[in-house]
Amino acid sequence: MLIASSAASRRRVLGGLAGALAAGAAIPANAQRVYGQDAPPARYPDADIVALDKKRFTAPLGNSTIKRLYTGLGWAEGPAWHATGRFWVWSDIPNDECLRMNEEDHSVHRRFRSPSGFSNGNTFDREGRQIAFRHFYRDVVRYEPDGRMTVLAARGPDGAFNAPNDGVVHPADGSIWFTDPGYGALMNYEGQRAPEAANSPRPFIKEAIYRIDGQTGQVTKIADQPFKPNGLCFSPDYKRLYVADSGSSHYPEAKNIIWAFDVDGQKVSNPRTFCSMEFEGKSGFGDGVRCDESGNLWVGAGWVGDGYDGVHVFAPDGGRIGLIKLPEICANLCFGGARRNQLLMTASQSIYLLPVETRGAHFC
Repeated sequence: MLIASSAASRRRVLGGLAGALAAGAAIPANAQRVYGQDAPPARYPDADIVALDKKRFTAPLGNSTIKRLYTGLGWAEGPAWHATGRFWVWSDIPNDECLRMNEEDHSVHRRFRSPSGFSNGNTFDREGRQIAFRHFYRDVVRYEPDGRMTVLAARGPDGAFNAPNDGVVHPADGSIWFTDPGYGALMNYEGQRAPEAANSPRPFIKEAIYRIDGQTGQVTKIADQPFKPNGLCFSPDYKRLYVADSGSSHYPEAKNIIWAFDVDGQKVSNPRTFCSMEFEGKSGFGDGVRCDESGNLWVGAGWVGDGYDGVHVFAPDGGRIGLIKLPEICANLCFGGARRNQLLMTASQSIYLLPVETRGAHFC
């Protein structure tokens, strides 16, 4: 998730991106599209699902279209799929709640968890327990079947976290891997700066990626090369870790890229640029990421405008092969549904759904 730490920094982010957008030619987009119950019938194939490489981007279905299922949120984030319960959850961070949507009829239940501690990312472990990454308390928690909440981690080897953001569970050992980029750490949710951050434009500790051991609960820092590590996911074989870097929101020298790390047991190595988020002369932020079963990486992206904001799809070699255009910034996404072929996208104020001809690589 990308939330600027103050009004001034938000202006810097938006101003910089607006300047970048104005510097080049406009990206064509279907700006007049109408979504929701009043939308006219969509003509197949959906023009906003773009195959940049038709031989490799085979996921689009010829008779499916992007649907907006829900709107009116403050900032939607952190979607996760519960396979047994057949529902999705996601966070509405400014409204301090976690919502749930049933697969069967797409009915939405607000205040699934409220207050949520201004949680951002969510995932489920192999026992079906929800794990949340909370901004307000700067911790990682697990919700137990009996209703209790267990704090899994609130500090790492360098001290208390900034604001845990997004995370994934490794099935082999139950470990939890998560990012701590600092968004949300320097402000409270009345728009005021946290007292301990009054004189600091930066997070409390160096932004990093962490691992919580599934057996001992020990927290280790596994990498800190990204300026602001954001969304993350494993490749289908769990041999590679992808991490979005949105560091240019605060660090001018940072680049809008997705990192790749080789996974070696409890450690990572060989940090490198997997792909750039630059597209047709414009460069926005990559946020949430997920892999499909073929190893393609799906990236929620935005902060540029029509024709860029939405989901960018990259082949395992880093080549951009597809684009799903949305009328809002897409913060995050996940695969779900009974066949794990429903792509749910949390995009600013709204929730979008698209059936695809592939499956998510992982259960959540």
